[in-house]
Amino acid sequence: MRDEGDILVVRVIDYMGDDGAVVQAARVSYGRGTKKVSEDRGLIHYLLRHWHTTPFEMAEIKFHVKLPIFVARQWIRHRMANVNEYSARYSILDREFYIPAQEHLSAQSVQNRQGRGEVVGAATLTDDAQRNYDHYLDLLNHDEGGQQIRDDRQGLARELARMNLSLNFYTQWYWKTDLHNLMNFVRLRADPHAQYEIRVYAEVILDILEKWVPLTYEAFREHRLEAATFSGEALKALGRMLAGEHVEQLDTSMSKREWDEFLAKLELS
Repeated sequence: MRDEGDILVVRVIDYMGDDGAVVQAARVSYGRGTKKVSEDRGLIHYLLRHWHTTPFEMAEIKFHVKLPIFVARQWIRHRMANVNEYSARYSILDREFYIPAQEHLSAQSVQNRQGRGEVVGAATLTDDAQRNYDHYLDLLNHDEGGQQIRDDRQGLARELARMNLSLNFYTQWYWKTDLHNLMNFVRLRADPHAQYEIRVYAEVILDILEKWVPLTYEAFREHRLEAATFSGEALKALGRMLAGEHVEQLDTSMSKREWDEFLAKLELS
């Protein structure tokens, strides 16, 4: 996410447990080291394949993350975590804001309300962010070095002055979660359809996941990231197709959108 001076910070601060903690919790009565690695791998695959989630809650990890405020507002939707955010009530934010690289500056897609279409310019975003930060300092009556600008007036309270900043300014937080909820975060936010700005963070976390819990990572890729789920009606259609029958959307109760998604999963669209 280092587009034109932008900042991506994801640091592991601490962690508890690993693949061994997962299999130990699943077996309950067995101590660490009583099973071979191959058996641990098979058990972890079994747990994810059958959606047994609680053993993965036995491992936890804590990150320090620096991110644009609008990304943080998406991220915080993942509520099964402990979060402590930098407070602009007590501290002055730096002149750090996110401006997408040219290839990521796009107009709103007309096909997808959450997607992007043709490329547009960045000048307005940059100008507004710079102007808003200048006004922010003026409201505080401080310069960028933290010195008072004018002696004849008091600055506005920091908790009010922050209102003038736009959502592309950076915040930071400590974010602690367990392995189960971390995988849920990555599954949704590393998806190709996720917004680019949060997806790049999820991809970094996915790399960390591989280093931290390699057996769980392997099973997670197999049974979540690279897997597909089918509705009951889609399974019926798939069964008919495997039996040699030619099936069209109108032969099912699936909507056009459901049918298109079904074909995409089968790579038939």
